[in-house]
Amino acid sequence: MKLDPARVASARGRRAAKRRLATVAPRVKLQSVNLLFVGDIVGEPGRHALRRLLPGLCQTHQIDMVIANGENAAGGAGITVNTAGEILDAGVHIITTGDHLWDQKEVNLLLQTEPRLLRPCNYPPGTIGQGSTVWRSDSLPPVGVLNLQGRTFLAPLENPFLCARAEVARLRQMTPIIFVDMHAEATSEKIALARMLDGQVSAVVGTHTHVQTADEQIFPGGTAYLTDAGFTGPHESVLGREIEPIIQRFCTNTPQKFGVASGRILLQGALVRIDDSSGRALAITRISESLT
Repeated sequence: MKLDPARVASARGRRAAKRRLATVAPRVKLQSVNLLFVGDIVGEPGRHALRRLLPGLCQTHQIDMVIANGENAAGGAGITVNTAGEILDAGVHIITTGDHLWDQKEVNLLLQTEPRLLRPCNYPPGTIGQGSTVWRSDSLPPVGVLNLQGRTFLAPLENPFLCARAEVARLRQMTPIIFVDMHAEATSEKIALARMLDGQVSAVVGTHTHVQTADEQIFPGGTAYLTDAGFTGPHESVLGREIEPIIQRFCTNTPQKFGVASGRILLQGALVRIDDSSGRALAITRISESLT
């Protein structure tokens, strides 16, 4: 078959044009923010694990920002000025909390003076402290952080779903990158809230139950999800507490002192990689590091 010289020249021209375009406009590398969320820090063992393990994790995974739940940091119940300072000094940028927030009296002063500490956003208007913040760094885009508390099997606070809608809309005026700590007992409540916010926030990670779940995923709208991040502290325990007193409580229904345990200390949480322009999650990975 005889080739048409005009067609051959045209095809050659198109190939040459593609080569020139590839040279002039190479593919742009996708930029991302690596965010580490640390599950509930329990007592001195949890704070010790954070100090020892966080620097290595940040280096290995090239972490840009660290958020940690600190509501059990002081003796396993509440948070104090000193324990909050210890967590922040270890490299945490924002501390979230939950239903044990008020267990230590000095938390009132802490909420009034420490802007890096959050309480659940769905407390009634007029409650001291703040339920969200926007963390800013010279080298990164702004990151919004929202702390919520569920109502199923917990105190009847304001509706976290309605609060989330309003607060996320406000935060999105400042940044597309938004992380949500949903501190709740019921799995269904956590999943439902995350599904509602799919495409509006970068990640929803649950806390409170102290048992790390294996359901990490990215929803269709680009929101990363994990039902519970687990906890940072002693896992040779019952949710961080000494085993025998808990068993006695269940067997006798009598008051017991639930001391913080000390064996098999882990740092647990979730690593989320987020597209810095759209705020969509690119990946979510569970973290469980042992303190040896």
